[in-house]
Amino acid sequence: MLTAIIVVFVVGYLAIVFEHQIHVNKAASAILTGVLCWSIYAIGYEQLVPQAAFDAWAQLHHSAGDAEHAVGHLPAKLLFVTEHQLGHSFNEIAGILFFLMGAMTIVELVDAHEGFSLVTKFVRARNKVTLLWIVGWVTFFLSSVLDNLTTTIVVVSLLRKLIADRETRLMYVGIAIIAANAGGAWTVIGDVTTTMLWVKNKIGAVEVMRDLFLASIVCLLVPLLAASRWMKGELPAIEHKVDEEDDRTIQSWHKALFLVLGLAGLMSVPIFKAYTHLPPFMGMVLSLGVLWLASELVSHTMDEKTRSSTGVLSALRRVDMSSILFFLGILLAVSALGSVEVLKNLAVMLQNAIGNQSIIAVIIGLVSAVVDNVPLVAAGIEMYSETPANDSFWMLLAYCAGTGGSCLIIGSAAGVAAMGLEKIDFMWYARKIGWLALIGYLAGVVAYMIQHSIFG
Repeated sequence: MLTAIIVVFVVGYLAIVFEHQIHVNKAASAILTGVLCWSIYAIGYEQLVPQAAFDAWAQLHHSAGDAEHAVGHLPAKLLFVTEHQLGHSFNEIAGILFFLMGAMTIVELVDAHEGFSLVTKFVRARNKVTLLWIVGWVTFFLSSVLDNLTTTIVVVSLLRKLIADRETRLMYVGIAIIAANAGGAWTVIGDVTTTMLWVKNKIGAVEVMRDLFLASIVCLLVPLLAASRWMKGELPAIEHKVDEEDDRTIQSWHKALFLVLGLAGLMSVPIFKAYTHLPPFMGMVLSLGVLWLASELVSHTMDEKTRSSTGVLSALRRVDMSSILFFLGILLAVSALGSVEVLKNLAVMLQNAIGNQSIIAVIIGLVSAVVDNVPLVAAGIEMYSETPANDSFWMLLAYCAGTGGSCLIIGSAAGVAAMGLEKIDFMWYARKIGWLALIGYLAGVVAYMIQHSIFG
């Protein structure tokens, strides 16, 4: 049964990779993969349930017999799979999906009110290299105060306004993915894995900024220098299309209001989480509620045509649900692998085969480009629980898990979001951007090693 789960995952992964060759939407492949992996687990639960995890769960329920009696006389181990493991995984997945949906809706609302036009009109650089560096560093620092997923959604929306040619725009989107992941790695709110390590008291908020800022800078700087060698010339001037929507009554204060509210709402999510300790999606939904209320109030100052095209319901219709479903399938599939402890066993195998913690951290970062970095980091936390806080291993793990996913388009939340928004082909990204991300990742590792050897 375990082999069947792994085979289904690999086949589904290949179907996603070769989406355009087999002419099957990646969302369909991802959903089938995720559901089939859990279905096989539920069918073969007697063989697959990790005994240690089940014993800990059963002890919390006083006995397996009490647990079995509580819910329809289901076998205790099957109850453990369906109620505990799948329920816990789906809670986390639902939080991520609601976070993503909230962020995408907010961005669509700002865009509907033409808020981004206030930003794009100040970006006057049309030189390809100059704009590349602006996009890279703005994304890098924005990701450190938001998070890499939200930042990517915002930046991709801005790039659509700045660059008309899709092939050229995708190169900038690829750099933005690298920048978002690099920027998120050096703060405890920038990436889910650094947040996890912080919550588990493995790294400190100030210490991670001190130790990883240089490595993260190098991780972006090297790809920028490499990409600058061939991105020559000027971008065409931004054309303002004239169509039937140009007679809408969107005033300047409408644009400014929703731009400010949108960015403030996105940036307030980490603050909301810090003060309330509620999941991040709650803060995102709160921000969406504030913008929704503002939209309802402001709509009375607009004519009927403008009101119908700028409302929240109109924005919701523009949210790409196939991207949401793709995310759902991927997270379900990876959580199934985590539940049968494939990822934990992989981490143990690395420890037994290699032993060196620094090399293991680097490999975990590369593996996270294929599977989700969260269960890999969780396994690392369990394996090295005796390692003291702010040890170099934790810092290197935070950097590697946060930036290694840039090497493949589906290796990070930022990449998956961009893939959905811009319909980026897996193989195109691997050829054009993957090697840039890899050399940046390795350069950052070297920068961290040098810094650690000098300053300790």
